Amino acid sequence: MLNTVENNYINSRSPSAVLDFSRLVFTHISENVKSKNDIVIFCIGTDRSTGDSLGPLVGYKLAPYISFYNNVHLLGTLDDPVHAKNLDDKINYIGKNYIDPLVIAIDASLGNTDKIGYINIRNGSIKPGLGVNKILPEVGDISITGVVNVAGVAEYLVLQNTRLSLVMNMADVIARSINIALFRLNSDMTKKRTNSI
Repeated sequence: MLNTVENNYINSRSPSAVLDFSRLVFTHISENVKSKNDIVIFCIGTDRSTGDSLGPLVGYKLAPYISFYNNVHLLGTLDDPVHAKNLDDKINYIGKNYIDPLVIAIDASLGNTDKIGYINIRNGSIKPGLGVNKILPEVGDISITGVVNVAGVAEYLVLQNTRLSLVMNMADVIARSINIALFRLNSDMTKKRTNSI
C-alpha cells in the first residue's frame, strides 16, 4: 500500500495523487489569493536535463488550459524554459508586468531515497539550484517541488540520469492538480459574483 498524503507530501504514484494534490493546491491558492489581482505559475528548470525538466514539463502540460482562466499567467515551458541563465530576467519581467501577483513556483528537487516520486507544496519561496549548489534568487509565494532523485553525491550526474517516466508522471500529476484547483477557484468566484447580484 502506497502512502498517499504525508504532511504536504503526495506520492505521485498513488492512484489518488491528483485528487489529493489538487485539494492541497486549491487550499494554498484560495488562502493566499484574496488580495491578489493575478496568479503567475512560474515553472523552473531546463529541457536539457531529464531530472531538471519537471518545471518545463508542467508548463508544457498546463499551457493549453491557461487561457481559460482570467488573470492566470504561465512562465516556463519546454519552448521557453525558465532556468539559471534567465531567472533574473524572468523575475524582473513579473515585477514589471504584474502588480503584486500570487506567484506559484514549481521546480524539481533532490531528496532522500524514500521521498523519490513525492510532490510537496508549501507557503513560501523556492530556492532554485539548491540541489546542485547554485546560488540563485528565491522566488514564489507558494512553492511546489517534486523529488526526482536522491541528493548527496554528484548532483548534476544524478539529474542527468533520472528516469523520464518518473518526471513525466510527476509533471502530469502537478499540471492536472493545478488545473483542477484553478477550475474550482474560478467556479467559486463565479458563484460569489452571481450571488452578490
